[in-house]
Amino acid sequence: MASNRQKARLVILISGRGSNMRSIVEAAQQGELNVEIAAVLSNRPGAPGLDFASQAGIDTEVIDHKSYDSRESFDQAMADSIDGYQPDFVILAGFMRILTEGFVSHYARRLINIHPSLLPKFKGLHTHQRAIDAGEREHGASVHFVTAELDDGPVILQAKVPVFSDDDADTLAARVLEQEHQLYPAAIKRLVSQQTE
Repeated sequence: MASNRQKARLVILISGRGSNMRSIVEAAQQGELNVEIAAVLSNRPGAPGLDFASQAGIDTEVIDHKSYDSRESFDQAMADSIDGYQPDFVILAGFMRILTEGFVSHYARRLINIHPSLLPKFKGLHTHQRAIDAGEREHGASVHFVTAELDDGPVILQAKVPVFSDDDADTLAARVLEQEHQLYPAAIKRLVSQQTE
């Protein structure tokens, strides 16, 4: 799709402060990414990341999952909104909802997530503590395509950090997050360049 226009269009989904969304927006503003961020959507009305996106001149929208009686109806409302922006890629940046199989298949090979571990290790939650408990020497983050199984899609790009003997979950999380902010824009850059070749 991006080959028909100059820039790939992104819709970014967030649930909170959206620090990874911010890193993508800033990379686009600095000309490091050949993308247009069409919209930032959140399932939480008070998500702090919405203010940043709005101040950056990006359309924002709230689709509150609490207003829907099922995951399917919420996901359908999300898809209806997203499709209105005609994105090339849908970027999950701290979007804290498990998506239905129908939603995932609708955006097959276009739905991207970042996960704080070196997949396939440590799928799910509490990845930093689990890495420490397992005695890992290195940990990191993975950008991957989203599939119906949680944190299981093909990996696009990874970043590694060392695990130090005096680390706790918080210090390790901070080190990984610093890498995430470089990794996500780099992975999107790779996807966009492959798409327009």
